[in-house]
Amino acid sequence: MNLFMFAAAAWVFNGTLFADSPVAWQLGFQDSATPIMEGIVNLHHDITFFLALILTMVTWMLYRTLYFFNETKNPIPSKNNHGTLIEIIWTILPSLVLLLIAIPSFALLYAMDEVIDPALTVKAIGHQWYWTYEYSDYNTSDTDSLVFDSYMVPEDELTQGQLRLLEVDNRVLVPANTHVRFITTSADVLHSWAVPSLGVKMDACPGRLNQSDVFIKREGVYYGQCSEICGVNHAFMPIVIQAVSLDEYVSWVSNKIEMERA
Repeated sequence: MNLFMFAAAAWVFNGTLFADSPVAWQLGFQDSATPIMEGIVNLHHDITFFLALILTMVTWMLYRTLYFFNETKNPIPSKNNHGTLIEIIWTILPSLVLLLIAIPSFALLYAMDEVIDPALTVKAIGHQWYWTYEYSDYNTSDTDSLVFDSYMVPEDELTQGQLRLLEVDNRVLVPANTHVRFITTSADVLHSWAVPSLGVKMDACPGRLNQSDVFIKREGVYYGQCSEICGVNHAFMPIVIQAVSLDEYVSWVSNKIEMERA
């Protein structure tokens, strides 16, 4: 009831309520915050449309077959062994459906793999069981770099409004409406850096770098988790990305660098 009242109030006063974290009994996607995630959701809806058509047609044909395969309704069975027309139809029609699915799918895959000239690079390093983030654009030397660890906040230390198993002690801040390149790797075992609202799910492999371009269209807080079983505490290494305005980001970076140098 409280969740319903909160949602109703947010809709009345703000007009839009975004779901950037999982909610109880959720069946669909989290709200999109990047063009890539919008493309994923649209492709899912398009494929679901074809799925509904195929399911309806197959169900109807199965019902007709069972209904007429009955001696009382059809005492004289058909003796046709082949049907050239129907064989042509059920060969060409699935091919056309696959073609209609493949065209937007390949376009989306190409867009996901493209890295547009990034204004910022953030490296995420997986550990058992926490994340280390490095803003390499601000490194002036090996000893002077913007690096911090991000651990899950224990349940007994959560404050009002923080999400259980999803909140961290150090969030990753990035500017909104900016191309950001995320690089993932691992220091021990396989991990997976996944944030559903951003449409990102990258494996973090020891000795290997994977990259993805992210363009967050709105300010907000986006939650994710490690999505590769990496040991006993796999469920306790969440990811929190906070998209802020450019001015707020510059101020945060300046404060972080000053703290590192102090």
